[in-house]
Formats: sequence, C-alpha cells, structure tokens
Amino acid sequence: NPTMAKNRNFLKILKTLQSSGITLFLQIHDFAEDGRPQAYFHNETYPMDCHYGVINSRDYNILLKCGLRPRGLHRIFNTITPLPRKDRNSTADYVLYPVRAIRRKNIGEALLLSLFLPDGESLRISLPPNSPMDLESYNDWKRFVKTHRLAVGFEAGIHNDFSDLVRNAKSMITTSITEGFGFTFLEPWTAGKVLWGRKLPEICHDFEQTGINLDHLYSSIRIPLDWINPKAFSARWQTVFSTVCRGFDLHPGDNDIRQALDAVISGDMIDFGLLDEKFQQQVLVRIISDKSARQKLIRINPFLAGPGYVENSSELLRKNRAAVLDTYGMSGYTDNLLKVYRKIIETPVSHRIDRKLLLRCFLQPHRFSLLKWSAYAG
Repeated sequence: NPTMAKNRNFLKILKTLQSSGITLFLQIHDFAEDGRPQAYFHNETYPMDCHYGVINSRDYNILLKCGLRPRGLHRIFNTITPLPRKDRNSTADYVLYPVRAIRRKNIGEALLLSLFLPDGESLRISLPPNSPMDLESYNDWKRFVKTHRLAVGFEAGIHNDFSDLVRNAKSMITTSITEGFGFTFLEPWTAGKVLWGRKLPEICHDFEQTGINLDHLYSSIRIPLDWINPKAFSARWQTVFSTVCRGFDLHPGDNDIRQALDAVISGDMIDFGLLDEKFQQQVLVRIISDKSARQKLIRINPFLAGPGYVENSSELLRKNRAAVLDTYGMSGYTDNLLKVYRKIIETPVSHRIDRKLLLRCFLQPHRFSLLKWSAYAG
C-alpha cells in the first residue's frame, strides 16, 4: 500500500529507488482517501511515471479518471483457496458470518438479520477483532446480545474447528460496508454454501462479469429516519464529516455540509449501513420491542421476509462454484501476473495521480457512513 502513510518515509524511499533507475511497480490494496485520514500523506505527491496495480475494477477506473494511463495501470485480481466442502446438505440450525468482527464488517446489521431468521435458527460470528479500536465496539455488541437474549454466538471459530464450522453451516452471510477485493463474496460458494446479505455493487461488478450471480443480495436496508433521533444523527454526521474533511486538508462551509447531509437522507429513509453503533442499536431495540416495527421493516425491505431464501439454490450453487473456481484459481493468476511483469519491463510510462481528484472520488457524501469514517462513540 504505497499510498498509505504507515511509514512516513516510504514515499521518499520509493522516489530514491526510482531516481537510481529502478522501475517501480506499486500495488495498491487500500487508499488512505478511502476512510483512513490518519494514514494520509499531506504534503507529498504519489510516485509518478511508474506502473501501478490494483485488485478491482473500481480502483482501476478511479485511477484512470485521476490521471493514470491504461498502459501503466494493471488489474491483478486475487486468488482464492477453496473452503472445506460437505457433500450432503447440512442439517445445522445456524447461519455463519465467517469474519473477524471489525467495525467495517457491520456487526449491527448482522444482528438485525438474525432477528428475521426462522425460529430455532441462530447466527454465529467466527472471530473477534484484534485491534483496540475495534474491540470496544465488539464488546459492546456482545453485551447488547446478552442483554436482549439474541440468538447470536460470538467467537465460534475459536470454540470450534473452522472447517467443521463451515461444513455444517446452513448458509453464510456478509454485511460488510467496505471491501478491497471481496473474498467474502466468493469463498462461500466453494464450500457449497449460499451467501446472502449486503452487496457492494462496485466490488461485485467484477465477479458478476465472470458469471457469478449475486442478484439475490441487497445493496441497502432502508430505515425510517424517525426510528432514530434525527437531530442527534444530523449533529453527529455533520461533526464527523467536518472532522474528516479537515483530516484531508479540506474546509467545507456550513452550507456545503448541510447539502452533503441532504444527500445521505432519501425520502425520510436512511440506509442502516450509514449509521454507527449508537444509532444501529436504537433501530434494533425498536424491532425487538415492537412487532409492528418488524412488519413495517419487511414492507420497506421485502427481502427480510425470507432471509437467505434463494430460488433454485442448488443450480445457483453449482454455477457460482464453477465460475469462482474457474476464474480465481492459481493458474489464471500466474498467467496474468507474468503478462503484467512483461508489460512493466517493456513499457515506460509518463503519468501521475491527481490526488485532489482521487480524494473526491472516495469522499462522497451520499455514501458517507459513520460506521466507516468515525471513531467509536460508545
């Protein structure tokens, strides 16, 4: 990740190597501009006149827009390792979220989905986070589940063999609000498990182009704005947005910030994934305590009436598994990588990244999630 300031001297090192005649190929997995202002290089340009690689077409198209040329920009999709597969259908009574439960995995939404599972079914989340900034949120969710006696189990991957956990799961879910490559959309099919939950269209586009069908996933859960404290949300959102902008050396006016907030709210509704834990818990408490709220949410989001249900699931599993294994295996990866290396050796490039435009591509108000961009507020 050469564009992230985890080492503040890294860009200087790269430019020194380049000045000595070494051809650079810089592969980007994450951008500081995409939710990480603390890792932003404020006063330096990104390396110019070198080759760049990315792991998805979203980033490829953004960097083309920001000044890089196709001859010096390369897509290198990751490979996957198939998950353990069970030949017969599972009789298990749990849905698995096979994830380390960091904040951007949107644990609150996974709990929301669990409230709509059939009686007798539960949700299991495999691993805890290992960073202090995520542990506080995680522990609060554990307390919330205990207080409200939800059918959710944490740390299932610690207390059980992961292979058995996967083999025996009824299905798998994802509720993540941001991904780099998106393994979570591919791996379940290799285990013979239906994946359902939140879709990230810009990430999933690559997979769908290869024949992987993800039409049954949803891209938002719409929540009535009056289910949370609208004034508190407005104040919180504007404060966080302004703080993030300052972290990137931007200084929007009050009117600009209010217009940005208007882009988030659509018809007195808001996407659950744009809320932070405090507001997500307000929604969950309402659903838990008021049966009419549950029915109203189903009317707004009909897919909640049958979470995880997919027509012709056997055929979907067969086709998606074949497409995943055919496209994201090691042999195809090796061939593509060798082609990229030959281009790098044979093709000099002259281009640079427009950093201001890059920031605008990622810092888009209508997708500005408190869960992604804010510190945990408790």
